[in-house]
Amino acid sequence: MRHLRRTIGCLGLAGSVSLFAVAASALETAEGGLPPDATSDFVIAQPIEPATPVFDDLLPPLLAPAPVAISEEDSRPLQASTDLPPPETPAAAVTFTQTDLLRGAISERLANDVAMRELRLNAKDREALTAVYAAAEHTPLWSRDGSWLPSAHAVANTIRAAADDGLDPSDYALPPMTMAEGSTPAAWAEADLKLSVAAIRYARDARGGRIDPARLSALVMPTLDLPTADAVLTALVSAPDAGAALGDFNPPHEGYRALKAKLALLRESNVPHPVVHVPKGPTLKVGMRDPRVPLIRARFNLGPSPVDETAYDKQVASAVTAFQKEKGLPTSGDLTAQTVSALDAKASAAQLEGDLVANMERWRWLPRDLGARHIFVNVPEYRLRLVQESDVIHETRVIVGKKNSQTPIFSEAMKYLVVNPSWTVPPSILKKEFLPALANDPTYAARKGYKVIRNGNRISVQQPPGERNALGYVKFMFPNQYAVYLHDTPNRSLFSAQDRAFSHGCVRVDQPFQLAQEVLENQGWNEQKLRGLIGKGERYIHLRDPLPVHLTYFTLSFDRHGAMKSFDDLYGLNRKVRTALGIDS
Repeated sequence: MRHLRRTIGCLGLAGSVSLFAVAASALETAEGGLPPDATSDFVIAQPIEPATPVFDDLLPPLLAPAPVAISEEDSRPLQASTDLPPPETPAAAVTFTQTDLLRGAISERLANDVAMRELRLNAKDREALTAVYAAAEHTPLWSRDGSWLPSAHAVANTIRAAADDGLDPSDYALPPMTMAEGSTPAAWAEADLKLSVAAIRYARDARGGRIDPARLSALVMPTLDLPTADAVLTALVSAPDAGAALGDFNPPHEGYRALKAKLALLRESNVPHPVVHVPKGPTLKVGMRDPRVPLIRARFNLGPSPVDETAYDKQVASAVTAFQKEKGLPTSGDLTAQTVSALDAKASAAQLEGDLVANMERWRWLPRDLGARHIFVNVPEYRLRLVQESDVIHETRVIVGKKNSQTPIFSEAMKYLVVNPSWTVPPSILKKEFLPALANDPTYAARKGYKVIRNGNRISVQQPPGERNALGYVKFMFPNQYAVYLHDTPNRSLFSAQDRAFSHGCVRVDQPFQLAQEVLENQGWNEQKLRGLIGKGERYIHLRDPLPVHLTYFTLSFDRHGAMKSFDDLYGLNRKVRTALGIDS
């Protein structure tokens, strides 16, 4: 190897192709390896131009090249190969737009279990929310390029006005609708999701999701139509006016709108809070004494009495008379219960406001579509109305369940009528009334016209059709879990009572054949024809089209002239709704 270095160095072999070939051949000796004395410092010096021609025969025999056959292919001039990979260039820097960063922030937040639980949605709604944003490729629903869209402001405005619909705006936390300049993608992602959640919660509450009616009573079982999270967002994003679309989740019924208008009017009146609260007590006249008189004097800024602070004198009576005239009350000057209530007008207004909101809430329990033709029974009013295209075409008095056997509140479809019905005594009545009576008097059932049917150890009691039948001559069937229905009654004198809570839960109808005629108007039946079936055994008449029946509970309603009417809270349901909504807390 040293000899080779010297030779190469002396000859200046740079640029000699044959010499490089010879050098390579020499290095491949010793079974393809370097000679034993070879070292790793083999370096080819910088090539220099040879001063004299170089001949292969001047090389030592060891380095003499073997003859090499050169093909035509090898003899062509060297050129750049198109098969070689192009020279590597530095990778271009990856840049992310603001939209990319925002998408990433939304995706990251949706994947964060802790952050999602903070949204206070159930698992199903969280999944739906995630699916909506995934379908939008995680782009914001309510903002673009660092600004809220008009739809976002419209939704926020509807939520801020939630109190107009008897809802509580504080239940729907809004994000800042004026985001700080330079807010990060993470902040915008959080704000966008927060607005979506506020809209979802509002829509569900508007449809009746604030309270569970079944928790108020086992006899209150409306079929709520609560929208899913994806249904809400899809409806709002695609709506021309997202704010109006959100407000449309509230009930569309005329009765609801009347209550809403009354609520707005009440709040606009802005009755000032009385300076002094005067408690209830006996009616006071001039010359009487009462410990409330100093409070009345303070209420009218009369100052203390120079003689007797407890005396209801002419000065006090004069002030009371002026107040009565102002409020449209009888101007007797006496401190009546009505006058005391008017003095504490703020408390009366608050009570009415709570009742309005509670009644509005119960409208959310009804289907949005009551049916072009439907029967509407208001239990506290003891009234049934058959409605067609918003017009009442038949109205009648009804008898409803007693307080210990309440009429349930729900909606179902009437499917058929039965003329000359038999009555099988319900298990509850059988247990509470018939079995004890039979134990005391084995002839009780026979004397009352009932038939006792024994099947092993089981006993059922049935009343055959007839004039004495508890269901009268006709019943209107809308199958339901409570086994209640509308029916006639032999005790028609009870309809003259003002408070008509006498039944075991069913709704007894005054003038049942008139109602039957209206229900079957398009099937060729009239009252005379229906009465002709009396005494001919049970006859079933099926309706061509099911007729929706709504058993409802409203303590406030409006007549056709727009006047508001109030009814007693027969079963205490209005009070329970107020409590559930936190009105009485």
